[in-house]
Amino acid sequence: MAIAFPIQRFHYLLSTSSPRCISAQSHSQPKAFAVPRRKALSSLSLSLLLSSSTHILSASASPVLREYVDSFDGYSFSYPSNWIQVRGAGADIFFRDPYVLDENISVEISSPSSSRYKTVQDLGSPPEAATKVLKQYLTEFMSTRLGVRRESSILSTSSRVADDGKLYYQVEVNIKSYANNNELAVMPQERVVRMEWDRRYLSVLGVENNQLYELRLQVPENVFAEEQNDLRQIMDSFRVNKIAA
Repeated sequence: MAIAFPIQRFHYLLSTSSPRCISAQSHSQPKAFAVPRRKALSSLSLSLLLSSSTHILSASASPVLREYVDSFDGYSFSYPSNWIQVRGAGADIFFRDPYVLDENISVEISSPSSSRYKTVQDLGSPPEAATKVLKQYLTEFMSTRLGVRRESSILSTSSRVADDGKLYYQVEVNIKSYANNNELAVMPQERVVRMEWDRRYLSVLGVENNQLYELRLQVPENVFAEEQNDLRQIMDSFRVNKIAA
């Protein structure tokens, strides 16, 4: 959805054959043997552990960034090269982490027919823009489920002039989602509130071609501290470009 502000793994084939079923018809043929079940399961557990460790290491290491350029719509940014593109997500472009499924990056563009932005300052000051960004997020996450509650806060706002000479706003917000484990329960003590998710949203806002562009980063709050340097590098890479007539 575009923002329109008035002025967001292993298969082991375990041989169940009994040693009695081993064929030894010819001395010229290699002998088959049965793998003991305990040894096979031990090997499977070790392989799964190694695979899991590999995924953890690949997720925690600083990513290699790849540049994405959309010359048709007029923007570019860098993203982790191992992230995969998801089509049909509603954004102009959408990539997500293949391991941490709650972590993604996308770009939203305002409609050219309903917006005539000249500068990002048309949104007001960075804090005023942050209020609009947060309101847009909460609108998108609105739920019709009973017992769902959202808590949100604006964490930081800033502005910067990039090397292309354009002004960009940067906004960081936190949103938490809570839900009852039994929303239809009659007695209050039967409705236990639990946290569904706790996320940080980082937005970079820029204006070009009379349109508002927003780079969005979503990351679970519990991994943000570990990845914030990489995420800020991605934020700083965002550029809006003039579309050739």
